Amino acid sequence: MNLNLRTDFTISTRHKYNGFHCALPSLLKLPISPLPRFSPAHFFQNPPVLSLSLSAASGGCGIRGGGGGCDLQKGEVAMALAFDEYGRPFIILREQEHKTRLRGLEAQKANIAAGKAVARILRTSLGPKGMDKMLQSPDGDVIITNDGATILEQMDVDNQIAKLMVELSRSQDYEIGDGTTGVVVLAGALLEQSEKLLERGIHPIRIAEGYEMASRIAWDHLEQISQKFEFSVTNIEPLVQTCSTTLSSKIVSRRKRDLAAIAVEAVLAVADLERRDVNLDLIKVEGKVGGKLEDTELVHGIIVDKDMSHPQMPKRIEDAKIAILTCPFEPPKPKTKHKVDIDTVEKFQTLRQQEQKYFDDMVQKCKDVGATLVICQWGFDDEANHLLMHRNLPAVRWVGGVELELIAIATGGRIVPRFQELTPEKLGRAGIVREKSFGTTKDRMLYIEQCANSRAVTIFIRGGNKMMIEETKRSIHDALCVARNLIRNNSIVYGGGSAEISCSVAVEAAADRHPGVEQYAIRAFAEALDAIPMALAENSGLQPIDTLTAVKSQQVKENNPYCGIDCNDVGTNDMREQDVFETLIGKQQQILLATQVVKMILKIDDVITPSDY
Repeated sequence: MNLNLRTDFTISTRHKYNGFHCALPSLLKLPISPLPRFSPAHFFQNPPVLSLSLSAASGGCGIRGGGGGCDLQKGEVAMALAFDEYGRPFIILREQEHKTRLRGLEAQKANIAAGKAVARILRTSLGPKGMDKMLQSPDGDVIITNDGATILEQMDVDNQIAKLMVELSRSQDYEIGDGTTGVVVLAGALLEQSEKLLERGIHPIRIAEGYEMASRIAWDHLEQISQKFEFSVTNIEPLVQTCSTTLSSKIVSRRKRDLAAIAVEAVLAVADLERRDVNLDLIKVEGKVGGKLEDTELVHGIIVDKDMSHPQMPKRIEDAKIAILTCPFEPPKPKTKHKVDIDTVEKFQTLRQQEQKYFDDMVQKCKDVGATLVICQWGFDDEANHLLMHRNLPAVRWVGGVELELIAIATGGRIVPRFQELTPEKLGRAGIVREKSFGTTKDRMLYIEQCANSRAVTIFIRGGNKMMIEETKRSIHDALCVARNLIRNNSIVYGGGSAEISCSVAVEAAADRHPGVEQYAIRAFAEALDAIPMALAENSGLQPIDTLTAVKSQQVKENNPYCGIDCNDVGTNDMREQDVFETLIGKQQQILLATQVVKMILKIDDVITPSDY
């Protein structure tokens, strides 16, 4: 059907028609004959569509009828027009002059390049010999770490595909707690192999399907080579060894055995072994600059970075009964707009006596219910503080809400929002509450120990500087997550790249059994799995290709799936002898998440973004 514009329809650089701006260099008029007439029913069933394409570079104008689509290229302005039954045009698709567009293979290669760039950053941080990254925030704070999730969190990422890789690392950290670097390196290797397959003309959907098949093969093979171990409260050695493997790549690796034992003991203290469940929120990780890493300890109780509100209050309280308050320790402020005018000394004295009486009643209320220590979320003024000291009621003020919850859980107390609700049943109980001083600056912290509920503990970290403390906290978090995962599922695989090499061999062998094009993608998946042991060898100062081929050959000849990369130059590459363990669910999650993200990236064939100007 031929479509024509009416003679009075004019587009120019100075005109705006229904919000449409045209970037033509000169006035453009299109005189044409009147439009054919349609009945309303015919129009709505078969709406005629005109696609008008205007190129700002050439000043040309192309008109296409039918289809309702608009083909938009970079640097091109386009809109789609339709006409009602009276021949009046209206706009379906407005101009896209502030958009740039990548399509097809060009878009896929750009996305792959972005993902590979992120993986390249983390590749050097993989393994026990991996390098650390120094990250500086806009306000000057410095972080030194080799934790993949932390590195990507602190990076200023603009590219959307790079943000997908950040989300990938965050998902691994949230679900497993460890392996955040390896999952990104694996995804980068899969993208690199995908680029080679795309250049050979293989369709991205076939690549994605091949990767899905290969990931299932690798998942099942990990189940076959995994081993189960039994542990108990008296036999924690397998848990400690697995946590030590996690800590071996951290800056705290010289004390990995001690820190792993602390992490395992903390997890077992809060674990419900019957339900195989661990609530890590019951483990508080606190740090204080000073001392040395060896001074790190596990406290069966809660440590609060506060001291007694008055220096003359007792520093040690035994058999403490604790009132946990979230209400302010002061007279209530009336929520009205009325004012009280005090114009005489007598009125002022009366007001002061009322305030003192209110303070005295609050202190007496605490004493009457049997409290020997008050922990308050809010502060109180010097007069109330002085009164508390004189009435022999020690108090701690400005304690955070999260710490109050932990104190309530540990001591078996209840948080009291109003003084009127304070009863003896709501008091928490602790065997010892003591104040401890640190260093020459007399920094003090409050230890609440021998609590009624032992399922709340604190790991107290010491270190030479703040950066060391923060990195140790991140390392302890990884160890806690690994111990939790082992309690949920006590299956392990051996580390040092041995699991990836074994999966690579299995996937490579399975590729020949698939007759379709997917076998190319399956082989590419096997090659991508080799990226993990190659990175381990490279970061350890070994020849990556020579080392990988030798270990892979040894695995096949000896039928030993436990041979890996000897990163620490122990003299044997059998990971059973080196006691290098990793959790099965952590390794499976790495393969699953990396495959899902790569499939998502491969299915993107059109990228429309705002222009730079």
